[in-house]
Amino acid sequence: MSEAFNPVDNTRIAFTEVGDGVPLVLVHGSALSRAIWRGFGYVKALRDEYRLILVDLRGHGLSDKPHRQADYRMQLVLDDLLAVFDTAGVDRAHFMGYSFGARAGFSLAASHPERLLSFVSAGGTYRTPAGSVAALFFDDYDAALGSGGMRAFVDGWEKSAGITLDPATTAAFLANDGEAIRAYFRQVEAEPGLDDERIRAISTPTLLLAGTDDRQRYLDSEHAAAIMPNACFVALPGRGHGDTLRPSTGVIEPVREFLASVDRASA
Repeated sequence: MSEAFNPVDNTRIAFTEVGDGVPLVLVHGSALSRAIWRGFGYVKALRDEYRLILVDLRGHGLSDKPHRQADYRMQLVLDDLLAVFDTAGVDRAHFMGYSFGARAGFSLAASHPERLLSFVSAGGTYRTPAGSVAALFFDDYDAALGSGGMRAFVDGWEKSAGITLDPATTAAFLANDGEAIRAYFRQVEAEPGLDDERIRAISTPTLLLAGTDDRQRYLDSEHAAAIMPNACFVALPGRGHGDTLRPSTGVIEPVREFLASVDRASA
């Protein structure tokens, strides 16, 4: 494991590098960790073609876990990612983000396009996320985190949704700190998102993926592809938000084809 330090607040960001080739930064979604990329098969599928850089967002995995809401502002998240780029000695990289990782990717493409070779959004949106946490998980998530931490959060989500989470997802959730995730979620709800004008200005080659059952992100991704000058949208039939990435079959293929096309164009 490697570490980068945010130059603004010195938060430590954990990341792992696997494979060789053109750099591809992979960023997970809310309350998960970099472990999902291995658990869902992406590391095995891509490590022979790319230098994978797997990042734990602040508040997640093995990165530092501050407990103040203000510590999760998007600008600080972007500073974290740029610190990882710099520590890894990467000037430009492909970037793939899932859910919040994709939201960060939109902001990175809008503010630092010179650092990106391409951007893949999986189950992402650039719009204001107010109300999204309860919609994705369950209404009483904040109280559950306050009373019983991540175990209560996982139990509450499974009960509310009538599901049993897969072992990889469960392990990623339980590895987190409940108070840190609570602060993170509160800031997620407060972030303003990006407007269409800023999205139209993103010229980075972009692939947008969303499940047909992940309705709002499907519509947002479809719209983004329509207004961005160098973007395409691929629907993932029958998938909701939680299973955007799994199984990896059906996702890996369009991602690999897209990245290869960008690499050919820049060769």
